[in-house]
Amino acid sequence: MVKERRYISKSGWCVEEKLVGGGSRTPAQLFPEKYQRRRRLLILIIIFVVLVVIILVTIGLVQKLVLTKTLKYGIVIDAGSSHTSLYIYQWPAEKMNDTGLVTELTSCKVKGPGISSYWMDVKKAGLSLKHCLRYAKEQLPDKQHHETPVYLGATAGMRLLRSQNQNLSQDILTSVEEFIKTFPFNFRGARIISGKDEGAFGWITINYLMGNFLQDQDGGNRPTVGALDLGGASTQITFIPDGKIESVASSLHFRLYGKSYNMYTHSYLCYGKDQALKMLLGQLNVTNDGSMWNPCFNSGYSQVINLTTFFNTPCTSGPQTTTHQTVTLNGTGDSAQCSNYVKTIFNDSPCDWSSCSFDGIYQPPVQGKFAAFSAFYFVMNFLNVTEESDFDKVKKSVDSFCSRPWSEVRSSFSIEEQYLSEYCFAGHYVLSLLHRGYNFTSNNWNSIKFMRKINGNNAGWTLGYMLNLTNMIPVELPYTRPFTYTSYLTVMVIFSLLLLILLSVGCLIYKKKLCSVENKI
Repeated sequence: MVKERRYISKSGWCVEEKLVGGGSRTPAQLFPEKYQRRRRLLILIIIFVVLVVIILVTIGLVQKLVLTKTLKYGIVIDAGSSHTSLYIYQWPAEKMNDTGLVTELTSCKVKGPGISSYWMDVKKAGLSLKHCLRYAKEQLPDKQHHETPVYLGATAGMRLLRSQNQNLSQDILTSVEEFIKTFPFNFRGARIISGKDEGAFGWITINYLMGNFLQDQDGGNRPTVGALDLGGASTQITFIPDGKIESVASSLHFRLYGKSYNMYTHSYLCYGKDQALKMLLGQLNVTNDGSMWNPCFNSGYSQVINLTTFFNTPCTSGPQTTTHQTVTLNGTGDSAQCSNYVKTIFNDSPCDWSSCSFDGIYQPPVQGKFAAFSAFYFVMNFLNVTEESDFDKVKKSVDSFCSRPWSEVRSSFSIEEQYLSEYCFAGHYVLSLLHRGYNFTSNNWNSIKFMRKINGNNAGWTLGYMLNLTNMIPVELPYTRPFTYTSYLTVMVIFSLLLLILLSVGCLIYKKKLCSVENKI
């Protein structure tokens, strides 16, 4: 009879029984019931781990999916002095307040002049919007037409008309309102906005699109950018100065995203590009033969103008002494003389404040970066100097263009002659307004950035206007997520690895305990 002896071998997972005389039996043979329980438990653990991994992977994939956005829309109609434009904005429906979420979907330029030009036939003011309102209707989903707000803001052209005839300006607004109401939008009204509001909303638009209202990575406040706007009938300057603002009339207070802003803003009616040209022409003499010689038009340029329609504005009284109803405007292309003439537009009135711009208007010293848009951009872009930081080089470019004969200019550019002919004056006017008017010097000229768009959005007052009327700019900082997307994935990976480690340790502990029990047996 063969005597058997059992002992523990360290080979394998647990124990192995050796038999005297050869042969062996595994733990599964020695303890079949316990082995089966352990195997079932391990299978459950493996299934659980697999499920956890699948869940984590699924969450990660779902997080990365680009889901179909539910969007809301808003329309703002900019009824300017020289033309009207319609802008359509969109934003995610579930996110109303975060900076930069509202973006421009598309825009439409209304054919013809500004609505203030229809004072002789007010019904045409509303009809002029027909094409762009139809375009807006086509661009937006049918089911959202009735909930899309439409705002119309009229600027300096209508402010001038209102100063001449308040009833007539109201008739034009009524015509516009009645026509817009024929479209299936949520029309919120048409009104003439003040120059102060126009400057403030332009400043809000610029800084909103640049993300300057939110905090930087260190938790500090980002510096804001000043806004320089030039239209056809007015110009605005808005910025945050150092120290106290002396003039209450030029001061505005905003609290946006948890920070208070005390801004300086002023709007100069009649100092838009078109009205400034009329003021300049009003100062020039008409000769006995009905001619007017202007150094701010290229040599060889000639145009017959009707004084009655050309000077029908409160900004100028027209030529002082002339019996002519029409005059012939002739260009001489004298850049130096044009520069001197343009400077006379700015009145050197006594300054009763610590510092002034022109016409005795209070203005603190300019500081920081500035965004110059609207006609500022278009004039400088035409002269190809939007990126030039040297004031003297910009002036040389203006001088060079003014010295070119009209025949050469006309053949070199495919632009409507009415606008092309005014670029010599416009170049000098922009330089004088910024340098002599707003007190920018050759030392800080590079602080001005001429721009048309910011991240695909037109620079101007319309976006800020809509954000204000829809209450989409919060007073305090909006709630932010505790984790960024990257942080979220990092936390998920760390905890997933920790889960696997804990499960592995648990399995090892379980195996060791089972082996000890079997060893005792």
